[in-house]
Amino acid sequence: MAIVCIPEFDLAGIAESGQCFRMTAADDGSVQLVALGRWLSIRPLGGDQYEISCPPQEWEAVWRDYFDLDTDYAPFRALALKKDGFLQRAAEYGAGLRILRQQPFEMLISFIISQRKSIPAIRTAVEKLCRAFGAPFDTPAGVKYAFPAPGALAAADPQTLADCGLGYRVDYVKAAAQMAADGRLELEELARLKDGQLLEILQQVPGVGIKVASCTALFGYHRLAVAPVDVWIRRVLDKVYGGRWPRRYRPALGVLQQYMFYYARCPECDFLRR
Repeated sequence: MAIVCIPEFDLAGIAESGQCFRMTAADDGSVQLVALGRWLSIRPLGGDQYEISCPPQEWEAVWRDYFDLDTDYAPFRALALKKDGFLQRAAEYGAGLRILRQQPFEMLISFIISQRKSIPAIRTAVEKLCRAFGAPFDTPAGVKYAFPAPGALAAADPQTLADCGLGYRVDYVKAAAQMAADGRLELEELARLKDGQLLEILQQVPGVGIKVASCTALFGYHRLAVAPVDVWIRRVLDKVYGGRWPRRYRPALGVLQQYMFYYARCPECDFLRR
């Protein structure tokens, strides 16, 4: 165990922000996470102090980048127009959220699974998928499972995939995995593309529309100008912005929509429910 100082870090908020499905919060405020083939536990101690389960060297080498801790998010929040009361409140409520730097294949498969599912249902399906096809490894909290490799899902029995709760998404998951496994979809190479090109290529994968492609771009490739539009953000876009985002917001729209998404779903926000 080690103690680290992490300013502007809403651990519970990140766990509930809909961008990561293998991060779970406990009653004591701690969070457990499986990512990058590793396990991590973080417990808030008060203020900016957190107890972490890994050595400081691993924290600096792996997790600092994963949590995007070297990015200053204050300039993103400062983009909010003074007359935009909704975003002002959302940015204040969501201060401490960060866009995680997750693995593209995990994001692609996770958001294919996410279609027409609630966040708890997505978490359950993803965890079943990892237990069925991911590599096991020992942790202080017991055996955990890495996210499956493309080859493992490409070769998966369809019924076993269906048993993970994938439903009609089975064929889409297998197709995406096969494309990644045989090189038709070079996910690492896609990082070189501009946002528009990246979204275009991702939508060539069966079952991937603009929302799944946008989620993969934002959370798997850290494209902060890409903003996925789900039912909550559609309500925000239509009710607050007349169906069109302000031009000023576009360079960091992915971050700003994350504030909006997190705020729109909270009990303190009743604006979209009126």
